[in-house]
Amino acid sequence: MTYCVGMLLDAGLVCLSDSRTNAGVDHINTFRKMNVFERAGERVLVLMSAGNLAVTQTLVSLLRERLATDGPNLHTVSNLFEAARHVGDCLREVYARDADALQEFGIEFNASFILGGQILGEVPRLFQIYSAGNFIEATRDTPYFQIGEAKYGKPIIDRVIRPETSLDEAAKCALISMDSTIRSNLSVGLPLDLLVLRRDGLKVCSSLRIDADN
Repeated sequence: MTYCVGMLLDAGLVCLSDSRTNAGVDHINTFRKMNVFERAGERVLVLMSAGNLAVTQTLVSLLRERLATDGPNLHTVSNLFEAARHVGDCLREVYARDADALQEFGIEFNASFILGGQILGEVPRLFQIYSAGNFIEATRDTPYFQIGEAKYGKPIIDRVIRPETSLDEAAKCALISMDSTIRSNLSVGLPLDLLVLRRDGLKVCSSLRIDADN
């Protein structure tokens, strides 16, 4: 299990993810769940993942491979909607290749993603992408998404986060939300990856890895 949260604010975006994977009490490991696709001054996109690690890693590898091709990729799509659709299309490719084999071993094809960022010429946007490759977009009524072990960290976000919330306050809220989850579920844990994108900055504003000594 894991926990990731993305917040869409008037001032930009706040993203936070843990890094624990759990395949039983004897198989607990650390893997980064946050990936950044950046062309400073033109676009910056953040992709966070939860679910089957083999599926999510395959999807991220496929997205990075596509960056070197002439076809659609996260460095060439014209807007965030097209970026979300590209991620969904690549996820469907992974499903077509692996789902039947996983099912034979009784393993569910389970993966979900949060994609956020900004491309020059449009405002910051935030999407949640499901295992089927379909997706929804955050709105002013619901300016955040969670994936993974979401229930413990949701109440504080519902109380605090509004579109006008500052980036600093949102980051604090995200960390409290994560702390609540870590304290309630052993399958979520340090280190954490915190990333802040300031509106119209078109680059990573702040990035921090938080471990037990921080």
